[in-house]
This record gives sequence, C-alpha cells and structure tokens, in this order.
Amino acid sequence: VQLQAYGGGLVQAGGSLRLSCAASESIYNFNAMRWYRQAPGKQREMVAIITNGGTTDHVDSVKGRFTIPRDNAKNTVYLQMNSLKPEDTAIYYCNAYKVSPVFEVYWGRGTLVTVSS
Repeated sequence: VQLQAYGGGLVQAGGSLRLSCAASESIYNFNAMRWYRQAPGKQREMVAIITNGGTTDHVDSVKGRFTIPRDNAKNTVYLQMNSLKPEDTAIYYCNAYKVSPVFEVYWGRGTLVTVSS
C-alpha cells in the first residue's frame, strides 16, 4: 500500500490550501484515513480523521476551518484548510490503517505547509 501526499506550500495567514492523499488501492479498504501534522519542536498530532463509513472528526484547534473530504473514485482523501494561521505551519502526513486480517498502519511522505503572518 502506498499513500502519496502532496499539495503543501507557502500561504499567507487567512488563506486556503488543499492537501491530497492518493492511495494505491480503494480507500474503502481502510478502516479510517487520517491527517497528522508535526510542527517544529512539537510532537506529531492527529488533525483530522475520516472513517470508512464517512464519519469525520477534527482536533479542536482546526474545527470550523479544516475539513476532510474524499473522492472515492480517485482513491483520494483531502485536507481542505481554510483561514490558515501561522500556528498551522507544520509538515502534514497522511495515514491510513486496517484492522483485518492484521492491524496495519500506513504513512505517506510529509508535505510542508508554511503559513506566513
């Protein structure tokens, strides 16, 4: 399984950016897909999750600003980021996991998002 994350870049505060995570197989094969981020000097944190059934959740700091839509036909999950703040600056990682037949976790390469003030 391969996850390819892309779409990072430099954006001004208040702007928007959309990250993409393309999977090498149907995203329905995963129990859930998630976006994580890691800011300089900080631990990696989960930003958003979408389950196989379509349920979503977000960390409090991005609620109302970020969404995690998906395109099943393209095997792609997105992270739509609006009203970006300098504190959103981080490397963003795509993640997916399966629980059957064994628990497996997959990570994509990070993509850097820099929000200037």
